[in-house]
Amino acid sequence: MLHKVVCVTLPGLGPFEFGLICEVFGMDRSEHGGPSFDFHVTAAEPGPIRTKLGFDIIVTEDLSAAGDADLIAISAYEAGEAIHPEILRVVREAEARGAWVLSVCSGAFVLAAAGILNGRRSTTHWMYTDALARACPLTEVDPDVLFVEDRRVVTGAGTAAGIDAALHIVRKELGASAANVIARRMVVPPQRDGGQSQFIQEPVAEFRSDSFAAVTDWMLRNLDQEFTVDHLARRSLMSPRTFARRFRADLGTTPTAWLNRQRLLRAQQLLEETGLSLAEIAASTGFGAAAVMRHHFLKVLQTTPTAYRRTFGSRRAG
Repeated sequence: MLHKVVCVTLPGLGPFEFGLICEVFGMDRSEHGGPSFDFHVTAAEPGPIRTKLGFDIIVTEDLSAAGDADLIAISAYEAGEAIHPEILRVVREAEARGAWVLSVCSGAFVLAAAGILNGRRSTTHWMYTDALARACPLTEVDPDVLFVEDRRVVTGAGTAAGIDAALHIVRKELGASAANVIARRMVVPPQRDGGQSQFIQEPVAEFRSDSFAAVTDWMLRNLDQEFTVDHLARRSLMSPRTFARRFRADLGTTPTAWLNRQRLLRAQQLLEETGLSLAEIAASTGFGAAAVMRHHFLKVLQTTPTAYRRTFGSRRAG
């Protein structure tokens, strides 16, 4: 169970990335049916911590709070600054006992220095991926994705992708409903896949975004139907090839992958909040058969629908 979260600060702290960790894990959402974490902000040497923008934040807790944390979160910082050895110890011990470890943006360099990225996939801000690969040649750095999870070590890409990485951990531990409560309060999308692109290669004309907003809204209202790219392209008044290319440029993934993820999210919600049978949920979300839905749960969530309902459905009802 994800309960105690410790954010470790370093000199050269990135204020935005630090703020998003505080926003996801430090706010009490219980009034709206969301989680409330035992949240701590710590430093190897408590006191003023300089930020990238030149102002200081005052941290009063030392690293002793990290000894039994369920999650250690490392914000962005000025990569290249010396890393206190006690921070590296805390990260190594957290990974060794099976706790979650999260880095946002350049925070991945702390994980690399601690040695816990060796043999794992990882990412960071696209500007730093080459440097991370040089600093840690035993990790496979993916330069294009929003975040990577590899055996409870989550590395987030630049800036706002840290929100996606943090919500991913909440979703894995507490279920889709808990993550959705936090996302609604933050006014951000409840789910962007880790495999989506970090950035759009070309500027997107306004009419393209409007067009895809209309077609994706329609898809969400009709998840139980069968879709083809040809059908969706006709609704968007584009050729199938143009539709597929522009959809990926706009949303960072293919139409099929986007649709399957929305179906999975809807199925998670129904498993948590209703008593519908697996067959009924599979039909209403467009998977068609319970066996197909089970395949997607295993592929993406590494669990079955029955196990997911057992874990999160009873918790939601409670």
